[in-house]
Amino acid sequence: MGRQHLDPITVSVIQHRLHAIVEEMGEAMLRTSYSQILNSSRDFSTAICDASGRLVAQAEHVPIHVGALPWAVESVGKFFEGRVRPGDVYLLNDPYHGNNHLPDLTAFVPVFAGERLLFWSINRSHQSDIGGATHGGYNPGATEIWQEGIRIPPLRLYEADAGRDDVLQMIATNVRHSRDFQGDLAAMIGSARVGERRLLALLDEYGPKIALAGVKAVLDATERQTRSIIATWKDGVYRGEAIVDDDGHGCRDVYVRAKVTKRGSGLTVDLTGSHPQVVGFINSSYANMRSAVAMALAYLIDPETPKNDGTFRPLDVVAREGTVVWAKAPAPVTLCTNHCAQEIAEAIIKAVAPACPERAMAGWGRRFRIAIQGKNPRSGRTFIWHLFHARPGGGASPAGDGWPAAGEWQAAGGI
Repeated sequence: MGRQHLDPITVSVIQHRLHAIVEEMGEAMLRTSYSQILNSSRDFSTAICDASGRLVAQAEHVPIHVGALPWAVESVGKFFEGRVRPGDVYLLNDPYHGNNHLPDLTAFVPVFAGERLLFWSINRSHQSDIGGATHGGYNPGATEIWQEGIRIPPLRLYEADAGRDDVLQMIATNVRHSRDFQGDLAAMIGSARVGERRLLALLDEYGPKIALAGVKAVLDATERQTRSIIATWKDGVYRGEAIVDDDGHGCRDVYVRAKVTKRGSGLTVDLTGSHPQVVGFINSSYANMRSAVAMALAYLIDPETPKNDGTFRPLDVVAREGTVVWAKAPAPVTLCTNHCAQEIAEAIIKAVAPACPERAMAGWGRRFRIAIQGKNPRSGRTFIWHLFHARPGGGASPAGDGWPAAGEWQAAGGI
């Protein structure tokens, strides 16, 4: 049965089922994770990709995580091509293999119908610690990625439901809080397994052919929605720039420059004029850069429009390796999910603001982050506390004033 045979109600039901699945995955993670950065700050994301890596559904968690997932799926799929089996679990955190940065560990569970791989159920979670030269994963003194933590290229942790305890022990030994890390990883895998079970139930109910046709219809409809919005913007070539004050190693006024060409219902974002890569950890991995570009577009379209592969089909990206937005290995990149990701999005939004002034917003203040290490006097156990409240406010939009702050400070009412 092709897409033309699916009635709109069936398509809508499949779309909402997929969204419900990723939301349930997020609830499972929230309720079972060990570390404060996950169960309090909620620095994790859940998503579903299809077998080719297209983003099918995501929960409303961390946009910079999810936009990079297709490149991570591609990396795992290529490395294990022809060897992926039901019951497997894969891990990845290496930015030079499709990830954002080292603290964001990603767990992948393949979902099969018979012998055919149809989906990936995915959890990406920021670890409280990932090893390296300093606690918490953010090392402003790093000049190469090995100083930022353990690098995990595509790796199989479970093979046909059998866990590889030696591999788990090797990874856990290289982080500061082995117990909490293993608890968080178990929560991640459990979350992805929830997604697997719910997807299998969906496939049992509708059958693979109808389910995949429904996914195609959802992605195509989202593309049409996005293009209809972009088509209302004024055609032209626009330019924007955003700046990071310095990289911590003497390089000042690190610029991200975006040239955005809008024609019809499509956008081409050219970042080739951005600053050469720097010594410090504000460089971006390729996947993180692509995610930041997608994030900028997501901010400019309707909130009700789903954010999936169809959303980003109107978007072409041009960039140059060796720049701060796409660094060459072994450059450090840990801060890139904030800076220079924030500057990438800001430069793009500043560029297209004349084309869609009713949708653009001003930029955010630059972030200051702290990770504290200490010992609990009651238990004697060490801890790492990530202070996400150290964030400034956001710029205004045509809808009103910007937020005074973001993170736990705002959620706690300033306490």
